Amino acid sequence: MKHILVLVTAASLIVFASARQKNFNTSFVVNNANDTTLAGTWVLQPVLPSDTATGKVPTLTFSLATKKFTGNTGCNEMSGHFFLNGDSLTFDENMITTRKACEGYNEKAFIGNLIKTNRYKIEDGVLQLMSDQTILSRWKRNIKTTMNKT
Repeated sequence: MKHILVLVTAASLIVFASARQKNFNTSFVVNNANDTTLAGTWVLQPVLPSDTATGKVPTLTFSLATKKFTGNTGCNEMSGHFFLNGDSLTFDENMITTRKACEGYNEKAFIGNLIKTNRYKIEDGVLQLMSDQTILSRWKRNIKTTMNKT
């Protein structure tokens, strides 16, 4: 048993040294699914087939420090400002988007729902963007692992 522990420890050290020698930096970007802060990256929970018609799932990333958001509409990249006060959340109508045409995707409706948003709620790890009491869209935390060569 003692020999097995020594072998496992030695193998772990060799793997670690090898990764360091190759200059790999493994970082984990994990947002706790039960975190109730708006900050971080969220991924749309698609409801309609058109939500993912382009093969991309829309994302939103909120920076509370700068009050800016970035993301993807499912077609185009987007960015802008948001306003937060308690559970009140609104998006500035003057958001910036790239101008790719994506067949079969109604980007105007997607952006319209963002602009209609006037509050939010995070329940069971799901961000709900709302207009008064009506849920406009649901989003889950983006959890990913990245390995970058440095």
